[in-house]
Amino acid sequence: MRTFFILAATLLISTTANAKPDRDTVPAATPIGKPVSCLQNNEVSETRVQSDKVIDFITYSGKVYRNTLPYSCPSLGFEQRFLHKTSTNDYCSIDTITVLQSPGLSQGATCGLGEFQPVELVKMKKE
Repeated sequence: MRTFFILAATLLISTTANAKPDRDTVPAATPIGKPVSCLQNNEVSETRVQSDKVIDFITYSGKVYRNTLPYSCPSLGFEQRFLHKTSTNDYCSIDTITVLQSPGLSQGATCGLGEFQPVELVKMKKE
């Protein structure tokens, strides 16, 4: 009976590890222009967490701004979601984000944002 529980626990851990998205590879991007300190919240249509250190902010007009955090933010790449509180209507490089953890919406690490670098994402060729 004990062997069954150990096997079940090992299988659960292995399945969970395999279900984790591959966050080791951040999509390549080419800088296009000078970085900016702030983006207006109402211009941002989507955010894509690429890793514990990189978030892409996509605007309604289709521009992509890559934010490389000054320091790695634990669990950000795994959880893929964060909370941003501000008294202004902007995402700014002086702001912080807080990782939202599963289950539910418990709060994890709080980390600082970096500057917003306009980029063009490199399209991967299909073979």
